[in-house]
Amino acid sequence: VQLQACGGGLVQAGGSLRLSCAAFGFTFDTYVIAWFRQAPGKEREGISCISSRDGAAYYGNSAKGRFTISRDSASKMAHLQMNSLKPEDTAVYYCAAGSNTLSPKYFRYTYWGQGTQVTVSS
Repeated sequence: VQLQACGGGLVQAGGSLRLSCAAFGFTFDTYVIAWFRQAPGKEREGISCISSRDGAAYYGNSAKGRFTISRDSASKMAHLQMNSLKPEDTAVYYCAAGSNTLSPKYFRYTYWGQGTQVTVSS
């Protein structure tokens, strides 16, 4: 089982990034996919997740109106489109997979990717 996150980088405030998460070794269509982030000295924050069944999505307050989560069964990939980025979005972003529950809580997720760094300069 493996999740591989990519797409991070350095971007100026107001810019955009698209993170991608590739899934290997499990039945992608039966898992909720989530994106978390963790900045230095801060707790891991669940920012968005998407259902495996009906595409329903959750967005945390920091993501609402700026980020869009999506998933594609054919490619077994999930994406996080991030627009209007702010310096406070700087963090390591992780994708995760969990069964059944659309939740921003990290303990609901079984599989984790390695993280991709997002740095937003002011």
